[in-house]
Amino acid sequence: MTTEPFEPGTLLYDPATQRVGEYQDTLGRHAMLRPVGGGVEWEADPATLRPPTLDERLRSGVKAANARTGRQV
Repeated sequence: MTTEPFEPGTLLYDPATQRVGEYQDTLGRHAMLRPVGGGVEWEADPATLRPPTLDERLRSGVKAANARTGRQV
């Protein structure tokens, strides 16, 4: 039995893309993350992922809210 590195839905910071995403699953050697608020998943190196800082979480939430309203900042 293999253990997933993270629980689905866990917010993680990906330093390679400088984005916060929700962990979805593992595909091969990659963790699959989805942008906060929805969108297209991306592949990330699970060894480099970490919990986001409060500032990173807030920024990702504001970005998602702006996307819902069609506003770009």
